[in-house]
Amino acid sequence: MNLFEIDQNTCTKDGICAAVCPSRIIEFRKGEFPVPVAGAEKACIKCGHCVAVCPTASLTHRDMPVEQCPPIQKELQLSAEHCEHFLRSRRSIRVYKNKAVSRDEINRLIEIARHAPSGRNSQDAEWLVLGNRDELHKLAGIVVDWMRWMIGSQPEIASSMHLSRAVQRWEDGKDIIFRGAPAVIVTHAEKENHRAPATCNMVLAYLELAATGMGLGTCWAGYFNVAANSFPPMMEALALPEGHGCFGAMMVGYPRFHFHRLPLRRPPRVTWRV
Repeated sequence: MNLFEIDQNTCTKDGICAAVCPSRIIEFRKGEFPVPVAGAEKACIKCGHCVAVCPTASLTHRDMPVEQCPPIQKELQLSAEHCEHFLRSRRSIRVYKNKAVSRDEINRLIEIARHAPSGRNSQDAEWLVLGNRDELHKLAGIVVDWMRWMIGSQPEIASSMHLSRAVQRWEDGKDIIFRGAPAVIVTHAEKENHRAPATCNMVLAYLELAATGMGLGTCWAGYFNVAANSFPPMMEALALPEGHGCFGAMMVGYPRFHFHRLPLRRPPRVTWRV
């Protein structure tokens, strides 16, 4: 099969596929059918824009058959009001029920999150799911060891991060690392990949929003993430693939409490150049 094929019985020769292609690999002349440009095979980033935008489903891509791409359901699309309410009502959850999140639910979250944008559609993020209570407690303890090391070796930074208070709470029996969450989802990629930080942050942002719609709560595991990238005992315990770094981690679980109002935020600081 060619890189893409056009159903000449249904194509209206509108040129929309060529107009939206980010790599400009589709050539279109008015009154003619779209065709690949020279070198299209190498330049295509397999983003699926061409398949998704065609109003008559006339274009099918070799790596993205049109029949495998579900149509958008307009009745499920959010209005501006729904979108604003959804985003403003999302909360970071730090108190969880003592209830496991199933593998199927986490798989569904990752399936949704993997559709987040990435540079040149690279999709570089890889996933590690931590859901064993004993392992989570062990990893949390290593984070606390990192905090103690920071307090002794970099006291000013430790003070700015309130690490002494965090260590004291841990010693008092409070889980201030994972907050009792039954699962932690880690995104990782090659350390030298300049796209990886943005990609991993975006997939976790998608995951965070998707979790809300599934009745789950999330919170970014900031202390853990710092230790995972700077503390050798944590790097050894995490055992990511060779050459990989942790680019984000998120707690996931069922919220113990529900929120009833939309809190305020300070006004945005905007510089206009229009």
